Amino acid sequence: MVKLKNFFRKFYLGLVIVFMYAPILVLVVLSFNSSKSRAKWGGFTTKWYSSLFTNDTIMTALKNTLIIALLSALIATVIGTLASVGINHMKKIPRAIMIGITNIPMLNADIVTGISMMLLFLALHYELGFSSVLISHITFNIPYVVLSVLPKLQQTNRSTYEAALDLGASPIYAFFKVIFPDIFPGILSGFLLAFTMSLDDFIITHFTRGATVNTLSTMIYSETRKGVKPEMYALSTLLFLSVLILLVIINRKNAYQAKKKER
Repeated sequence: MVKLKNFFRKFYLGLVIVFMYAPILVLVVLSFNSSKSRAKWGGFTTKWYSSLFTNDTIMTALKNTLIIALLSALIATVIGTLASVGINHMKKIPRAIMIGITNIPMLNADIVTGISMMLLFLALHYELGFSSVLISHITFNIPYVVLSVLPKLQQTNRSTYEAALDLGASPIYAFFKVIFPDIFPGILSGFLLAFTMSLDDFIITHFTRGATVNTLSTMIYSETRKGVKPEMYALSTLLFLSVLILLVIINRKNAYQAKKKER
């Protein structure tokens, strides 16, 4: 009976993994298919990878996507970290209210956020373009950073910070020498989460980009009517491998730090 339960448990886990990664595997296989048809295998080729880097439209969309994701994640990380410090020093009831307000954008539908941001820019007569997309991404990224940094701040020992002040350290110096090392894992997690959410966003970008800016998500959406180019399969494969390598590096680093801490 125990063996049967273990079998079904492993079978269920394997089924979940297959459903999660089968579409990605199909995407990787299609990126090496010499035929443009998704239903026919035309032989192994790497020409889509070489033509990817000569396609100006895709490269421009990729550049816009990475710049917006990186800038919005960096700015949101700074603002979110400062907001977390402020929220952590509030009294119990105001802190609970601010945490609740921070959760609202995360629970809100993306289409509501996108339309509301678009209407705000139009009401202010702000031209939709690169800057409007960047501001929108910073706005919806801040709550993810706050909810990543705030738990780390609540775990820190406030007495250590106050002791550094008593010893003559300035508040900024004491923060970076005492508090910052303890909350850095939360800051890094918030940055990576904000970068991923910005990289993956379509709806908010679609409503706030205007007609001058294209990202990968909006470009792929516009191409679905006439068929997605095989170069996009190659690009998606490269992005997947990049994220996978980054996750492996971070996990190995965290495991090494945990072992070092135990020693």
